[in-house]
Amino acid sequence: MKLFKLFLLLFSLLFVGEISAQAPKIVAGINVDRVKRLEKFVQSEMDKENIPGAVTMIIHNGQVVHQGALGYKNVSTKTPMTTDDLFYIQSMTKPIITTAFMMLYEEGYFKLNDPVSKFLPEFKNLRVARSINDDANAPTDSLKSEITITQLLSHSGGLTHGLNPNPVQIRFRNGYFKPGIKTIQERVATMTKFPLVAQPGTEWNYSAGPDVLCALIEKFTGMSANEFLKARIFDPLEMKHTGYNVPKEEQSKIVALHTKGINGTISVAAYQPPFENVTVWSGVNGLFSSVADYATFCQMMLAGGTYKGKQYLSRKTVELMTSNHTGNLYPELPGTGWGLGFAVVTDGPATKTPASKGLFFWGGANNTHFFIDPKEKLIALFMTQESNFTWEYHNSLRQMVYQTVAD
Repeated sequence: MKLFKLFLLLFSLLFVGEISAQAPKIVAGINVDRVKRLEKFVQSEMDKENIPGAVTMIIHNGQVVHQGALGYKNVSTKTPMTTDDLFYIQSMTKPIITTAFMMLYEEGYFKLNDPVSKFLPEFKNLRVARSINDDANAPTDSLKSEITITQLLSHSGGLTHGLNPNPVQIRFRNGYFKPGIKTIQERVATMTKFPLVAQPGTEWNYSAGPDVLCALIEKFTGMSANEFLKARIFDPLEMKHTGYNVPKEEQSKIVALHTKGINGTISVAAYQPPFENVTVWSGVNGLFSSVADYATFCQMMLAGGTYKGKQYLSRKTVELMTSNHTGNLYPELPGTGWGLGFAVVTDGPATKTPASKGLFFWGGANNTHFFIDPKEKLIALFMTQESNFTWEYHNSLRQMVYQTVAD
Protein backbone atom coordinates (compact mmCIF):
# COMPACT_ATOMS: atom_id res chain seq x y z
CA MET A 1 0.00 0.00 0.00
CA LYS A 2 2.81 2.40 0.88
CA LEU A 3 4.45 1.66 -2.45
CA PHE A 4 1.17 2.35 -4.27
CA LYS A 5 0.72 5.71 -2.46
CA LEU A 6 4.31 6.66 -3.32
CA PHE A 7 3.62 5.82 -6.97
CA LEU A 8 0.47 8.02 -6.96
CA LEU A 9 2.41 10.89 -5.38
CA LEU A 10 5.18 10.69 -7.97
CA PHE A 11 2.63 10.47 -10.80
CA SER A 12 0.70 13.49 -9.53
CA LEU A 13 3.87 15.54 -9.22
CA LEU A 14 4.87 14.67 -12.78
CA PHE A 15 1.37 15.46 -14.03
CA VAL A 16 1.24 18.84 -12.28
CA GLY A 17 4.71 19.64 -13.52
CA GLU A 18 3.70 18.88 -17.10
CA ILE A 19 0.62 21.10 -16.83
CA SER A 20 2.71 23.86 -15.27
CA ALA A 21 5.23 23.66 -18.09
CA GLN A 22 2.44 24.01 -20.63
CA ALA A 23 0.65 26.87 -18.86
CA PRO A 24 0.81 30.19 -20.70
CA LYS A 25 2.90 32.98 -19.26
CA ILE A 26 0.53 35.77 -18.27
CA VAL A 27 1.90 39.24 -17.47
CA ALA A 28 -0.55 42.00 -16.47
CA GLY A 29 -3.33 40.12 -18.23
CA ILE A 30 -1.40 39.56 -21.48
CA ASN A 31 -0.32 36.16 -22.79
CA VAL A 32 3.27 37.01 -23.65
CA ASP A 33 3.69 33.81 -25.63
CA ARG A 34 1.03 35.09 -28.03
CA VAL A 35 2.95 38.34 -28.50
CA LYS A 36 5.25 36.29 -30.72
CA ARG A 37 2.44 36.37 -33.29
CA LEU A 38 2.77 40.16 -33.49
CA GLU A 39 6.51 39.78 -33.98
CA LYS A 40 5.89 37.13 -36.64
CA PHE A 41 3.57 39.54 -38.47
CA VAL A 42 6.23 42.28 -38.44
CA GLN A 43 8.83 39.83 -39.70
CA SER A 44 6.53 38.70 -42.52
CA GLU A 45 6.07 42.31 -43.66
CA MET A 46 9.84 42.76 -43.65
CA ASP A 47 10.31 39.54 -45.63
CA LYS A 48 7.87 40.87 -48.25
CA GLU A 49 9.91 44.11 -48.34
CA ASN A 50 6.82 46.08 -47.36
CA ILE A 51 8.57 47.78 -44.43
CA PRO A 52 12.20 48.17 -43.32
CA GLY A 53 11.35 47.13 -39.77
CA ALA A 54 9.19 48.33 -36.88
CA VAL A 55 9.07 49.08 -33.19
CA THR A 56 6.03 47.78 -31.32
CA MET A 57 4.73 48.22 -27.79
CA ILE A 58 1.84 46.87 -25.70
CA ILE A 59 0.76 48.34 -22.37
CA HIS A 60 -1.98 46.64 -20.36
CA ASN A 61 -3.31 47.52 -16.92
CA GLY A 62 -0.62 50.19 -16.63
CA GLN A 63 2.29 47.83 -17.30
CA VAL A 64 4.55 47.63 -20.35
CA VAL A 65 4.26 43.96 -21.31
CA HIS A 66 5.98 44.16 -24.68
CA GLN A 67 8.46 46.45 -26.37
CA GLY A 68 10.34 45.16 -29.38
CA ALA A 69 12.31 46.25 -32.42
CA LEU A 70 12.82 44.28 -35.62
CA GLY A 71 14.52 45.08 -38.90
CA TYR A 72 16.49 48.12 -39.99
CA LYS A 73 16.23 51.85 -39.49
CA ASN A 74 18.03 52.18 -42.82
CA VAL A 75 18.00 49.33 -45.34
CA SER A 76 20.92 50.82 -47.25
CA THR A 77 23.31 50.79 -44.31
CA LYS A 78 21.67 47.78 -42.60
CA THR A 79 21.60 49.71 -39.33
CA PRO A 80 19.44 47.72 -36.90
CA MET A 81 16.21 49.21 -35.57
CA THR A 82 16.23 49.82 -31.80
CA THR A 83 13.41 50.50 -29.36
CA ASP A 84 14.58 54.08 -28.69
CA ASP A 85 14.72 55.13 -32.35
CA LEU A 86 12.99 58.30 -33.55
CA PHE A 87 10.12 58.36 -36.03
CA TYR A 88 8.67 61.23 -38.04
CA ILE A 89 5.13 60.75 -36.77
CA GLN A 90 3.34 63.04 -39.23
CA SER A 91 -0.38 63.15 -38.34
CA MET A 92 0.18 61.61 -34.92
CA THR A 93 1.18 65.22 -34.17
CA LYS A 94 -2.54 66.11 -34.33
CA PRO A 95 -3.66 64.37 -31.11
CA ILE A 96 -0.82 66.03 -29.20
CA ILE A 97 -1.58 69.56 -30.41
CA THR A 98 -5.30 69.01 -29.76
CA THR A 99 -4.55 67.93 -26.20
CA ALA A 100 -2.45 71.05 -25.67
CA PHE A 101 -5.26 73.17 -27.08
CA MET A 102 -7.84 71.58 -24.79
CA MET A 103 -5.71 72.55 -21.80
CA LEU A 104 -6.53 76.12 -22.78
CA TYR A 105 -10.21 75.19 -23.08
CA GLU A 106 -10.07 74.17 -19.42
CA GLU A 107 -8.57 77.57 -18.61
CA GLY A 108 -11.51 79.36 -20.22
CA TYR A 109 -9.89 80.85 -23.33
CA PHE A 110 -12.71 79.72 -25.62
CA LYS A 111 -15.90 77.68 -25.89
CA LEU A 112 -16.27 74.82 -28.31
CA ASN A 113 -19.21 76.43 -30.10
CA ASP A 114 -17.33 79.72 -30.63
CA PRO A 115 -16.81 80.66 -34.28
CA VAL A 116 -13.13 80.64 -35.22
CA SER A 117 -13.60 84.22 -36.48
CA LYS A 118 -14.11 85.39 -32.91
CA PHE A 119 -10.34 85.04 -32.51
CA LEU A 120 -9.16 85.10 -36.13
CA PRO A 121 -11.38 87.62 -37.98
CA GLU A 122 -10.10 86.53 -41.41
CA PHE A 123 -12.23 83.37 -41.05
CA LYS A 124 -15.42 85.45 -41.03
CA ASN A 125 -16.15 85.60 -44.76
CA LEU A 126 -14.79 82.39 -46.20
CA ARG A 127 -16.05 81.12 -49.54
CA VAL A 128 -17.14 77.58 -50.43
CA ALA A 129 -16.30 75.78 -53.67
CA ARG A 130 -19.32 74.59 -55.63
CA SER A 131 -17.38 71.59 -56.94
CA ILE A 132 -14.03 70.11 -56.07
CA ASN A 133 -13.35 70.04 -59.81
CA ASP A 134 -13.79 73.81 -60.27
CA ASP A 135 -10.97 75.87 -61.70
CA ALA A 136 -9.50 78.85 -59.89
CA ASN A 137 -11.89 81.33 -61.52
CA ALA A 138 -15.13 79.40 -60.88
CA PRO A 139 -17.85 81.08 -58.79
CA THR A 140 -18.04 80.19 -55.09
CA ASP A 141 -20.77 80.32 -52.45
CA SER A 142 -20.92 82.30 -49.23
CA LEU A 143 -21.00 80.57 -45.85
CA LYS A 144 -24.32 79.30 -44.51
CA SER A 145 -22.72 79.15 -41.06
CA GLU A 146 -19.26 79.89 -39.73
CA ILE A 147 -16.66 77.28 -38.77
CA THR A 148 -16.78 76.56 -35.04
CA ILE A 149 -13.95 75.43 -32.79
CA THR A 150 -15.56 71.98 -32.52
CA GLN A 151 -15.64 71.66 -36.32
CA LEU A 152 -12.02 72.76 -36.47
CA LEU A 153 -11.07 70.02 -34.00
CA SER A 154 -13.16 67.30 -35.66
CA HIS A 155 -12.33 68.04 -39.33
CA SER A 156 -15.94 68.89 -40.12
CA GLY A 157 -15.56 72.62 -40.88
CA GLY A 158 -15.08 72.35 -44.65
CA LEU A 159 -11.32 72.93 -44.55
CA THR A 160 -9.04 70.58 -46.45
CA HIS A 161 -5.61 69.02 -46.16
CA GLY A 162 -4.96 69.04 -49.90
CA LEU A 163 -4.35 65.29 -50.07
CA ASN A 164 -6.77 64.35 -52.84
CA PRO A 165 -5.99 64.78 -56.56
CA ASN A 166 -8.81 67.15 -57.49
CA PRO A 167 -8.27 70.73 -58.72
CA VAL A 168 -9.51 72.52 -55.57
CA GLN A 169 -7.33 70.45 -53.23
CA ILE A 170 -4.29 70.52 -55.49
CA ARG A 171 -4.39 74.33 -55.53
CA PHE A 172 -4.70 74.35 -51.74
CA ARG A 173 -1.79 71.94 -51.29
CA ASN A 174 0.50 73.86 -53.63
CA GLY A 175 -0.35 77.21 -52.09
CA TYR A 176 -0.61 76.30 -48.43
CA PHE A 177 2.43 74.03 -48.10
CA LYS A 178 4.64 76.02 -50.43
CA PRO A 179 8.36 76.30 -49.56
CA GLY A 180 9.74 79.39 -47.90
CA ILE A 181 7.10 79.86 -45.18
CA LYS A 182 8.90 80.51 -41.90
CA THR A 183 6.20 80.48 -39.20
CA ILE A 184 2.87 78.84 -38.48
CA GLN A 185 1.24 82.28 -38.35
CA GLU A 186 2.43 82.97 -41.88
CA ARG A 187 1.14 79.62 -43.08
CA VAL A 188 -2.29 79.94 -41.46
CA ALA A 189 -2.67 83.44 -42.93
CA THR A 190 -2.72 81.84 -46.39
CA MET A 191 -5.49 79.37 -45.50
CA THR A 192 -8.37 81.79 -45.97
CA LYS A 193 -7.29 82.58 -49.52
CA PHE A 194 -8.66 79.22 -50.62
CA PRO A 195 -12.32 78.13 -50.74
CA LEU A 196 -13.70 75.52 -48.38
CA VAL A 197 -14.52 72.16 -49.94
CA ALA A 198 -17.91 71.98 -48.17
CA GLN A 199 -20.23 74.03 -46.02
CA PRO A 200 -19.21 73.77 -42.33
CA GLY A 201 -20.87 70.87 -40.54
CA THR A 202 -21.98 69.02 -43.68
CA GLU A 203 -19.00 66.78 -44.45
CA TRP A 204 -15.93 65.27 -42.83
CA ASN A 205 -12.78 66.27 -44.69
CA TYR A 206 -9.32 65.64 -43.28
CA SER A 207 -7.88 69.11 -42.90
CA ALA A 208 -5.09 71.44 -41.90
CA GLY A 209 -7.27 72.65 -39.05
CA PRO A 210 -4.71 71.66 -36.37
CA ASP A 211 -2.43 74.37 -37.77
CA VAL A 212 -5.12 76.87 -36.80
CA LEU A 213 -4.98 75.43 -33.28
CA CYS A 214 -1.29 76.30 -33.18
CA ALA A 215 -2.01 79.86 -34.30
CA LEU A 216 -4.67 80.16 -31.59
CA ILE A 217 -2.34 78.75 -28.92
CA GLU A 218 0.17 81.44 -29.82
CA LYS A 219 -2.52 84.14 -29.81
CA PHE A 220 -3.93 83.08 -26.43
CA THR A 221 -0.64 82.51 -24.58
CA GLY A 222 1.97 84.70 -26.24
CA MET A 223 4.17 81.60 -26.45
CA SER A 224 5.16 79.78 -29.62
CA ALA A 225 3.35 76.49 -30.11
CA ASN A 226 6.73 74.80 -29.74
CA GLU A 227 7.37 76.47 -26.38
CA PHE A 228 3.85 75.65 -25.19
CA LEU A 229 4.13 71.97 -26.09
CA LYS A 230 7.49 71.75 -24.36
CA ALA A 231 6.27 73.52 -21.21
CA ARG A 232 2.89 71.83 -20.87
CA ILE A 233 3.35 68.33 -22.30
CA PHE A 234 6.87 67.26 -23.28
CA ASP A 235 8.83 68.39 -20.21
CA PRO A 236 6.20 67.44 -17.57
CA LEU A 237 5.65 64.01 -19.14
CA GLU A 238 9.42 63.55 -19.58
CA MET A 239 8.98 63.07 -23.32
CA LYS A 240 12.63 63.93 -23.83
CA HIS A 241 12.82 62.57 -27.36
CA THR A 242 9.83 64.39 -28.89
CA GLY A 243 10.04 67.63 -30.83
CA TYR A 244 10.16 69.38 -34.19
CA ASN A 245 13.96 69.46 -34.22
CA VAL A 246 16.23 66.57 -33.29
CA PRO A 247 19.42 67.41 -31.33
CA LYS A 248 22.65 66.43 -33.06
CA GLU A 249 23.43 63.84 -30.41
CA GLU A 250 20.16 62.04 -31.23
CA GLN A 251 20.14 62.32 -35.01
CA SER A 252 21.68 58.87 -35.38
CA LYS A 253 18.44 57.48 -33.91
CA ILE A 254 16.26 58.82 -36.75
CA VAL A 255 14.62 56.06 -38.78
CA ALA A 256 14.99 56.85 -42.47
CA LEU A 257 11.85 57.25 -44.55
CA HIS A 258 11.51 54.31 -46.94
CA THR A 259 9.30 53.53 -49.90
CA LYS A 260 8.41 50.34 -51.75
CA GLY A 261 8.89 50.82 -55.47
CA ILE A 262 7.01 49.35 -58.40
CA ASN A 263 9.76 46.72 -58.66
CA GLY A 264 8.62 45.35 -55.30
CA THR A 265 11.74 46.25 -53.34
CA ILE A 266 12.00 48.67 -50.46
CA SER A 267 14.60 51.42 -50.41
CA VAL A 268 15.42 54.67 -48.64
CA ALA A 269 13.23 57.41 -50.11
CA ALA A 270 14.78 60.31 -51.99
CA TYR A 271 12.88 62.76 -49.77
CA GLN A 272 13.76 62.79 -46.09
CA PRO A 273 11.79 65.00 -43.66
CA PRO A 274 13.64 67.94 -42.11
CA PHE A 275 14.92 67.31 -38.59
CA GLU A 276 16.76 70.55 -37.79
CA ASN A 277 16.27 74.29 -38.35
CA VAL A 278 12.49 73.78 -38.40
CA THR A 279 10.58 76.96 -37.48
CA VAL A 280 7.01 76.18 -38.61
CA TRP A 281 5.43 74.77 -35.45
CA SER A 282 2.69 72.82 -37.18
CA GLY A 283 -0.22 70.97 -35.64
CA VAL A 284 -0.76 69.03 -38.85
CA ASN A 285 2.56 67.17 -38.73
CA GLY A 286 6.24 67.80 -38.01
CA LEU A 287 7.00 66.06 -34.72
CA PHE A 288 9.60 63.37 -34.23
CA SER A 289 9.03 60.96 -31.35
CA SER A 290 10.02 57.59 -29.95
CA VAL A 291 7.55 54.80 -29.29
CA ALA A 292 8.18 55.08 -25.55
CA ASP A 293 7.57 58.84 -25.53
CA TYR A 294 4.33 58.54 -27.46
CA ALA A 295 3.27 55.69 -25.18
CA THR A 296 3.68 58.02 -22.21
CA PHE A 297 1.32 60.50 -23.87
CA CYS A 298 -1.13 57.62 -24.46
CA GLN A 299 -0.89 56.54 -20.82
CA MET A 300 -1.80 60.03 -19.67
CA MET A 301 -4.86 60.03 -21.95
CA LEU A 302 -5.90 56.53 -20.88
CA ALA A 303 -5.68 57.60 -17.23
CA GLY A 304 -8.16 60.42 -17.83
CA GLY A 305 -5.59 63.19 -18.12
CA THR A 306 -3.40 62.17 -15.18
CA TYR A 307 0.14 60.79 -15.16
CA LYS A 308 2.34 59.96 -12.15
CA GLY A 309 0.01 61.82 -9.83
CA LYS A 310 -0.17 65.05 -11.84
CA GLN A 311 -3.34 66.12 -13.61
CA TYR A 312 -2.99 67.59 -17.10
CA LEU A 313 -6.62 67.40 -18.19
CA SER A 314 -9.88 66.62 -16.44
CA ARG A 315 -11.26 63.14 -16.91
CA LYS A 316 -14.44 64.78 -18.26
CA THR A 317 -12.45 66.72 -20.85
CA VAL A 318 -10.79 63.51 -22.04
CA GLU A 319 -14.25 61.91 -22.26
CA LEU A 320 -15.42 64.88 -24.32
CA MET A 321 -12.42 64.62 -26.64
CA THR A 322 -12.92 60.91 -27.18
CA SER A 323 -16.66 61.07 -27.92
CA ASN A 324 -18.06 61.16 -31.44
CA HIS A 325 -18.74 64.75 -32.58
CA THR A 326 -19.40 64.06 -36.26
CA GLY A 327 -22.36 61.66 -36.30
CA ASN A 328 -22.15 59.54 -39.44
CA LEU A 329 -20.03 62.00 -41.41
CA TYR A 330 -16.73 60.11 -41.15
CA PRO A 331 -16.61 57.97 -44.31
CA GLU A 332 -13.21 56.30 -44.19
CA LEU A 333 -13.49 53.51 -41.60
CA PRO A 334 -16.68 51.61 -40.64
CA GLY A 335 -17.93 51.79 -37.07
CA THR A 336 -15.88 54.93 -36.49
CA GLY A 337 -16.57 58.61 -35.84
CA TRP A 338 -14.44 61.58 -34.96
CA GLY A 339 -13.88 63.25 -31.64
CA LEU A 340 -11.64 66.20 -30.86
CA GLY A 341 -8.23 65.21 -32.20
CA PHE A 342 -8.87 61.46 -32.33
CA ALA A 343 -10.87 58.98 -34.36
CA VAL A 344 -13.29 57.11 -32.07
CA VAL A 345 -14.84 53.65 -32.41
CA THR A 346 -18.63 53.93 -32.14
CA ASP A 347 -19.47 50.33 -33.07
CA GLY A 348 -16.80 47.71 -32.38
CA PRO A 349 -18.20 44.84 -34.48
CA ALA A 350 -18.69 47.17 -37.47
CA THR A 351 -14.92 47.77 -37.56
CA LYS A 352 -14.37 44.03 -38.20
CA THR A 353 -11.75 44.06 -35.43
CA PRO A 354 -12.13 43.16 -31.72
CA ALA A 355 -12.22 46.88 -30.83
CA SER A 356 -14.24 48.10 -27.88
CA LYS A 357 -16.72 50.92 -28.24
CA GLY A 358 -14.88 54.05 -27.11
CA LEU A 359 -11.45 53.02 -28.41
CA PHE A 360 -9.65 56.08 -29.79
CA PHE A 361 -6.74 56.19 -32.19
CA TRP A 362 -5.00 57.68 -35.19
CA GLY A 363 -1.98 57.18 -37.43
CA GLY A 364 0.70 58.99 -39.38
CA ALA A 365 1.39 59.07 -43.12
CA ASN A 366 4.56 56.98 -42.82
CA ASN A 367 2.64 54.15 -41.13
CA THR A 368 2.95 55.04 -37.49
CA HIS A 369 -0.12 53.80 -35.61
CA PHE A 370 -1.54 53.70 -32.08
CA PHE A 371 -4.77 52.91 -30.28
CA ILE A 372 -6.04 53.36 -26.74
CA ASP A 373 -8.86 51.15 -25.42
CA PRO A 374 -10.19 52.53 -22.10
CA LYS A 375 -12.50 49.54 -21.50
CA GLU A 376 -9.63 47.04 -21.72
CA LYS A 377 -7.04 49.45 -20.24
CA LEU A 378 -4.98 48.66 -23.32
CA ILE A 379 -2.50 50.70 -25.39
CA ALA A 380 -0.72 49.47 -28.48
CA LEU A 381 1.74 51.14 -30.86
CA PHE A 382 3.29 50.14 -34.18
CA MET A 383 5.82 52.45 -35.83
CA THR A 384 7.66 52.08 -39.08
CA GLN A 385 8.71 54.55 -41.81
CA GLU A 386 7.23 53.56 -45.16
CA SER A 387 5.54 56.13 -47.35
CA ASN A 388 2.67 54.04 -48.79
CA PHE A 389 0.16 54.62 -46.00
CA THR A 390 -2.43 51.93 -45.31
CA TRP A 391 -4.95 51.31 -42.54
CA GLU A 392 -4.18 47.60 -42.89
CA TYR A 393 -1.28 48.01 -40.48
CA HIS A 394 -3.61 49.53 -37.93
CA ASN A 395 -6.15 46.73 -38.37
CA SER A 396 -3.38 44.13 -38.11
CA LEU A 397 -2.13 45.81 -34.92
CA ARG A 398 -5.57 45.38 -33.35
CA GLN A 399 -5.82 41.81 -34.64
CA MET A 400 -2.42 40.82 -33.24
CA VAL A 401 -2.74 42.67 -29.93
CA TYR A 402 -6.27 41.76 -28.85
CA GLN A 403 -5.53 38.04 -29.29
CA THR A 404 -2.91 38.40 -26.54
CA VAL A 405 -5.45 39.55 -23.91
CA ALA A 406 -5.79 36.79 -21.31
CA ASP A 407 -7.28 38.30 -18.16
